[in-house]
Amino acid sequence: MYSEIASNKRKTVFILFGFVVFAGALSWLIGAVYGDSWMYGLLIFALCYAAISYFAGSSWSLAVNSAKEIQKSDNPRLWRAVENLAITDGLPTPKVYIMNDPAPNAFATGRDPNHSAVCVTTGLLDIMDDNELEGVLAHELGHIKNYDIRVSMIAFALSAVIAVLADAILRLTWFRDRDSENNNNQVLILAGVVAAIVAPLIATLIQLAVSRKREYLADATGALTTRYPEGLASALEKIEQTGSVLRKQNTATAHFFFANPLKGHSLSNLFSTHPPIADRIARLKQMETHA
Repeated sequence: MYSEIASNKRKTVFILFGFVVFAGALSWLIGAVYGDSWMYGLLIFALCYAAISYFAGSSWSLAVNSAKEIQKSDNPRLWRAVENLAITDGLPTPKVYIMNDPAPNAFATGRDPNHSAVCVTTGLLDIMDDNELEGVLAHELGHIKNYDIRVSMIAFALSAVIAVLADAILRLTWFRDRDSENNNNQVLILAGVVAAIVAPLIATLIQLAVSRKREYLADATGALTTRYPEGLASALEKIEQTGSVLRKQNTATAHFFFANPLKGHSLSNLFSTHPPIADRIARLKQMETHA
């Protein structure tokens, strides 16, 4: 388990580093073609937009999914499970939310353990036994413990920066005075257009790669917390059988969920925010044999 956690942490650092390098390359390209004033102006705008997304992302993700905060008296079973696991992990007890949805799913949010929340669907509470529920919650608390939500929000913010820069390249190229172009500028402009077209795809792939790596890491962390990988594996098996697609679809928060909440995304694992459930189950069972 420890090697799985360490490996995924290293991979995520490398992916985020690549993300920053790519955003920096786009900024340089804008400066080379259109001048430093455009580069700095767009960077400031993009970073301000990213900062707002980062700090407001937690409350927004709960609101758009119609999650309702509960107290201990509203659902003692859920509350006690979250509280006990938080104590085991040495974390502050996060706020607890419930979504009224028959699909079994859950998510955690918050930029750090002191500003965190855990949300589960009514469908998850209905079909999971106590061991399975603890497995899912330990996974979500693993996200909080490992600062996965912060990583996801940073990845989202960097995606926003890349999207703004790519869109700016296309718009600046469209309105550029062609009479002032020389051969070198034409080459740079062509490179800028290509980068603007490819940039959103690369940003999406990197963001999804970060999300997948953090899911594996949270599985390993959750199994380590409960010392019972079978509970989490059993929960995943039930979700695989019943489906995890929510009635209310929201692509912006899909990467936060325990299992893929969207429909129509099974054609290619390349564009999924989550690794295949069968793969996650296999890894958990392998952990069990080596525990």
